[in-house]
Formats: sequence, C-alpha cells, structure tokens
Amino acid sequence: MMSFYDPMEMIVMPEITYILISHNDDSYRRIYTDGRDWPTDVPLTFAGYSIGKWIDQDGDGKYDVLEIETRFLKGPRGYDTSGLPFHSDNKTVIKERIYLDKADRDTLYDEITVIDHAMTRPYSKIQKATRNPDPRPLWLSDVCSENNTHVRIGTENYFLSADGKLMPSKKNQAPPDLSYFKQAR
Repeated sequence: MMSFYDPMEMIVMPEITYILISHNDDSYRRIYTDGRDWPTDVPLTFAGYSIGKWIDQDGDGKYDVLEIETRFLKGPRGYDTSGLPFHSDNKTVIKERIYLDKADRDTLYDEITVIDHAMTRPYSKIQKATRNPDPRPLWLSDVCSENNTHVRIGTENYFLSADGKLMPSKKNQAPPDLSYFKQAR
C-alpha cells in the first residue's frame, strides 16, 4: 500500500493514525496507536492489521517517528511492484518507520522491512515521498472498473464488444441464461 505512486494523506488522532491513499478505488490504513495488544482472531485483509507507536527519537518533546508493525495480511500479495509473491501461509510481518527528513520537512521516508517465509532473510527498502506544498491539492481518483469490458454473469465471464454487445470470452462458450428476457422471434 505504501508505494507512493499516488497521493497520500496522514490523519493523526489520539489513538489511531489513518493513512489515506489515492490508489485505485481509494485505499486507507488504520494504525492503532492506543497501546493495544495483538488480537487473537482477526480476519485477513489486504491492508492487514497495523499497530504502531509514536516515538520522540531526538528527545525534543515532539513525536517524530511512527513505528508500525502489520500482520494478518490476506494473500496473494506482492512485495512491491516487481510482483514477487509473499508466502502462501499468510504469516507475513511488515515493520515500518515513517518520518520526515530533518533537513527537508517536505520529504517523508518509510523504512519498510518484510519478514516472510518465502525469503531467506528479511527484505528491506526505503520509500520516499515529497509533500505537495499546495494547501488545497487536487485529489484525482482512478477507478479500475471504469471502461471495464468484462461482464460476469453467474460463474461465467463475458466481454462487451466495441458496439456494446455481449460476446463470449472463450471458444464455444454458452450464452447466459436469458429466461427473464422476452425472447425476440
């Protein structure tokens, strides 16, 4: 979720930090910072379950680092845009440190470490994002379903042709059940 190829906004509340990401269909993360323990029975989700804590790293009385651990990720998932998959056991743990650059407060870093049984050792990377200085940025939205020519009827997939007619997606595919339509003669 933290690839930073689209805009991101952080909303810091007393017991939870939200990260809103303008990816396809708008994604969000909840990072619980209220000191809770890991739950025992959480359904797996694509965003996972994140627990974090704010750290005053330099001792100046201000929190400047958000440390996060994320578990309960639903597969299949990839490490990054390479598409390399996580292990199918869904036991992945992701640890992050998010902070602003001390010299440039418009640069945010996310140090990410992935611990997963598909790897022989932890996988680490640093994501970098630059703050948009516009106090009223334009938030664009991409929707994957827009202009989608795939149509699912029952358990079968069909296509919409360029002229808007339903067509098969595979050779010798039967047409869908049309019993609710008045049949033309």
